[in-house]
Amino acid sequence: MHKQWSISVLKRASAFIRFSVRLKSTNARPAAPLGSRILTNPEDVFKHNMWDHVQWTEEDQEAARQKAEENSSIRLPSTEQDKFDTDASQYWDQFYEVHQDKFFKDRRWLFLEFPELLPSSAEKRRTNACLSHQVAADPVSGSSHTDGETGHCRHNDPIQHRRKTDTFFPQENAPVEPNETVTRTSFFPGGHASFRILEVGCGVGNSVFPIVNTIKNTDSFLYCCDFSPRAIQLVKDHPDYDEAVCHAFVHDICVEAASFPFPPQSLDVILAVFVLSSIHPQRMQRVVNQLSTYLKHGGVFLFRDYGRYDFSQLRFKKGRCISDNFYTRGDGTCVYFFTKEEVHDLFSKAGLEEIQNLEDKRLQVNRGKKVVMRRVWMQSKYRKPS
Repeated sequence: MHKQWSISVLKRASAFIRFSVRLKSTNARPAAPLGSRILTNPEDVFKHNMWDHVQWTEEDQEAARQKAEENSSIRLPSTEQDKFDTDASQYWDQFYEVHQDKFFKDRRWLFLEFPELLPSSAEKRRTNACLSHQVAADPVSGSSHTDGETGHCRHNDPIQHRRKTDTFFPQENAPVEPNETVTRTSFFPGGHASFRILEVGCGVGNSVFPIVNTIKNTDSFLYCCDFSPRAIQLVKDHPDYDEAVCHAFVHDICVEAASFPFPPQSLDVILAVFVLSSIHPQRMQRVVNQLSTYLKHGGVFLFRDYGRYDFSQLRFKKGRCISDNFYTRGDGTCVYFFTKEEVHDLFSKAGLEEIQNLEDKRLQVNRGKKVVMRRVWMQSKYRKPS
């Protein structure tokens, strides 16, 4: 089947390969958002492992839809479905016990696709946001949104007038108004930092350590969590783990009552890479809503995950489907496949504004087996309004 499909892809390549971004030079990769390896000659398809900016014909789209409809026609018995939700952490814990840190590679592409992870990029955004707010507040002085002593915009910091050494954290469940000065006495890790990142579902650190090694010697701090204790232990055991710039902790983002080790409105960036897809669709909105409360005004939520009709969705066997576009793998872990519209609804309903919402379609090539696979990923960026 794979050989037949790859041959048909080659025959029709001139019809379905398009590129959505025109570049002056195909030799230069743009800083963001996607790559620039464009297949212009179908005969070159096996020269590289990946081709970017691929669009499908209506025929391709319909064939994928039918395949997904077919493999979801027989669903997992309802009596078995709940365990994949309630026992999700156990299945992922077993996954990391088997694979340790050998399954995934470090995400070296992070800063190309998400430059917002860099403190300098955030500072530029914050400065622009402050200037726009000052003008909106008072065309002359802009004084209503600024700190009288420093002239810095205060709405981006939940703890106003805080010295850099102050690391106070409100008592659990105590409400904190945006303009309230926190004077309670619980310290929190990373409280000294001016730029804070949270990665949810960090696994064994494939995003963590590229970030940690980049933000060292800056005024930045990274939090990372996963609901697998084994994964978090592997992160902490890594030789590059540094408590001076990183705090790893076990946390289930689906549990509303579970508290984070930092206050609301204290994060500049939240990163979720291939993690929301592992959550039951009925829980996703609540999770995004809760996470968004921890973003500063002007902070960004960075998202990358599986797109609808990705190759990995179409290869599921009958009987593995739990609900529409939501499947369980053989090891008990689950995966959902998103559309652009679903992603937009998910984040906009949480009160965030769209910066970017892309459907990233590529050709992944197994040059040894002469197999071509159509990959679909979602890449999105949403901002908490200033």
